[in-house]
Amino acid sequence: MPQKARTFDALEQRLGYVFADKELLRRALTHSSAISPAKRVHSSYQRLEFLGDRVLGLVVADLMYKRRPEANEGELSRTLNSVVRKESCAEVARNLKLGEDLVLGDSEARTGGADKDAILADVCEAIIGAIYSDGGLQRAYKFVERSFAAHLSNQDARKADAKTALQEWAQGRGLRAPSYKLVERSGPDHAPIFTIAVHIDGFEPALDVGPSKKIAEHKVAEKFLERENITDSQA
Repeated sequence: MPQKARTFDALEQRLGYVFADKELLRRALTHSSAISPAKRVHSSYQRLEFLGDRVLGLVVADLMYKRRPEANEGELSRTLNSVVRKESCAEVARNLKLGEDLVLGDSEARTGGADKDAILADVCEAIIGAIYSDGGLQRAYKFVERSFAAHLSNQDARKADAKTALQEWAQGRGLRAPSYKLVERSGPDHAPIFTIAVHIDGFEPALDVGPSKKIAEHKVAEKFLERENITDSQA
């Protein structure tokens, strides 16, 4: 197949890592829709995604432990969760233009699979798993530290984990946990737009939109925090 025979020089340059085993990289970019059911487990990115998810969590936990000596366990956990979430992985995948090199089945390609958050997040984790398998933990560590740099900052982590901050703020005041409700779904199937409202007893609902329910929920939580002037110390 011409697509499989192509080189990955440009992609490896963007990744900052050259694979000794190119098959690992090819597999990390191959969606299950492009593989026959009998071969999906070992020929698609599924197993590498599983591995990469664990490597990502370990690396981010170690980075947070070293960079934030003043943080307690709860603060470290919130930061970890904000960095390793699917939305962050999808953003990293877009920055690296992984969608350009994805191998998709015809149906998935026609419905915009190369730009779907879920697929991009999965392939980002698969790339981490592939780098770990090919070059070891040190190379995977450097890749994560470089590629997730923006998400590792305190400010970005705080914004990314707005849902957790809002929930803790509500619980600290004896209020029920925030309730997120879908107001509207619009746009085509391959590029949907979700409008989400967050409700907290005694407060006006806040609304925001995003390309997925999860992203919209994080954005509306952040909007609520900003509207009510809720700071880190209050949350």
